[in-house]
Amino acid sequence: MGNTNGSPGATAETANETEAGTVTAPGAEAESDADAASAATAGSAMSTAPRDDSAAGQAVPGSFGGVRKPGALGAVAWAARETLGWARWFWRQLTSMRVALILLFLLSLATIPGSLVPQTSVDAVKAEGWRKSHETLGPLYDKLGLFHVYSSVWFSAIYILLFTSLVGCIIPRTWQFVGQLRGRPPAAPRNLRRLPAHTTWRTDAEPEQVLAAARVLLKKRRFRTEAGGDSVASEKGYLREAGNLVFHIALIVLLLAFASGQLWKSEGQKLIVEGDGFANTLVQYDDFKSGSLFKAGDLKPFSFYLDDFEATYERTGPQRGTPRTYEAHVTYHEGADGPGRKATVKVNEPLETSGSKVYLIGHGYAPVVTVRDGQGDVAFRGGIPSLPIDNNITESTVLKVGDYRDKDGKKDQIGFKGNFVPTLDLKTGTMLSQFPGLDNPRLVLTAYHGSLGTDSGTPQNVYQLDVSKMKQFQDKDGNPFAQALKVGDTMALPDGGTLKFEGIKPWATFQISQQPGNATALAGAVAALLGVAGSLFIQRRRVWVRAVRDAGGHTVVELAGLGRSESARLPEELADLAVALQSDAPPVTATDAPDPAESAESADPSAASEGARA
Repeated sequence: MGNTNGSPGATAETANETEAGTVTAPGAEAESDADAASAATAGSAMSTAPRDDSAAGQAVPGSFGGVRKPGALGAVAWAARETLGWARWFWRQLTSMRVALILLFLLSLATIPGSLVPQTSVDAVKAEGWRKSHETLGPLYDKLGLFHVYSSVWFSAIYILLFTSLVGCIIPRTWQFVGQLRGRPPAAPRNLRRLPAHTTWRTDAEPEQVLAAARVLLKKRRFRTEAGGDSVASEKGYLREAGNLVFHIALIVLLLAFASGQLWKSEGQKLIVEGDGFANTLVQYDDFKSGSLFKAGDLKPFSFYLDDFEATYERTGPQRGTPRTYEAHVTYHEGADGPGRKATVKVNEPLETSGSKVYLIGHGYAPVVTVRDGQGDVAFRGGIPSLPIDNNITESTVLKVGDYRDKDGKKDQIGFKGNFVPTLDLKTGTMLSQFPGLDNPRLVLTAYHGSLGTDSGTPQNVYQLDVSKMKQFQDKDGNPFAQALKVGDTMALPDGGTLKFEGIKPWATFQISQQPGNATALAGAVAALLGVAGSLFIQRRRVWVRAVRDAGGHTVVELAGLGRSESARLPEELADLAVALQSDAPPVTATDAPDPAESAESADPSAASEGARA
């Protein structure tokens, strides 16, 4: 093997700079314009990136229509050309890769408020509470749509522009790539020594024999080959551009999956007391939200029952009160009459059934009470789901009894409100729980009678008691009637009724979600990763082999390569090809006189390399 010169890899632009011939290696001969043109052709079309036509000149704003002709028709023609010119300019800007990256960055920034600000679609109660606690920022955030980021106008605008930009980028690049796949490798440049990586040697083998062996070798290395005259052209690495296109198409798939998930999604919450169940119908949800294209018939039939809830907490140290065991044991049925199956639902470990996911999102206690009216009849019996107001599960408790009679048999309505405290410690001077476990539970209630407002037909929050049309019971001394109850205690009302604290049942809050685009989004994400890997690790390169007779009767073999991007792999690959080819075209013995140009390069290989780089 003779000598190998070149820098690690090279771009097509590097080859074009070389063709300018501003710097030459010692002993290198001047290149003709034909040599430069052939080298430029060799490095062309190695990418599907849009060409930059700025060198040919670009019209300044207002000049798209050229010369404006006089008269009304001239003005109309000028306006039409101007409009079309600006539309084309705007489309070129929108579909440029630079703008696509900017829009992708803006979309990432736009998701930040959706993570920091409570979203109405996720937790309407929390979002409303945030508004009330921030009287100044609340109205401003409302106007900016920060409580519903993903359905806001500005987020949708970024989303649609990004989608359009990606489509506009991909379509022309795809056609260019198809054209490249159908094309053949370009012919070898006139002077292969101008290329960044090249090698040459003399052999006694016939030129036709060398070219045939080179073609077989290149095909074995999975190069696409094309024979022409005294040379063989080959190319490899088309999958680099395929990976680039796959990545961009995968981004579109992700956008479509996200859009379909928002349009057809359904999401609701349900609070279930231990022993009760849930069926996947609209009337069963406590709170339900869905996409604009969702229909009630899209809900898949399934049901589940909360058998029991298990929760344990850290009792000592700085982590006191932190949950250690937090899981719901359920029995679920797929379909309308499917067999019962046991499952355990934990935080971040949802139950998946019938295309839906059931998440565990909350836990609390439901005091079980029995209310008897003044006639001794049972007016209410069951658990009262109470809402936690702190991390130790101090709960706000509300009970409404609409069918009630006092001791005189007169119809009335009564209501109770107060707190349930899992662990009461009077030494603290507060009625707040000191631990989330049931160490010393108390039910503290006050009682009201009058109109609950339920007969008006206006929907009410079951966790709030409107006392505007009610009066609080008073004791014998005229003080407000209230009592703290242990399990088994009974509250005797002044009108003859009673409330007995029977026991305590745990409850759990579940979120039932149906996201039809999740599988598509996962496929798009995997495809995007594969596309990025392909575009990063696959190198596009071209290799040429030329074999011609010299004046001494030997065959001069030249090997040269050109890569699209800087890479140390190209010289190494070229050297490997040269070694493999020399088995069919062995170098002549050292007694043969070398070529003067080769002698100069051999004497100063670094200079030759610098000349090739120039």
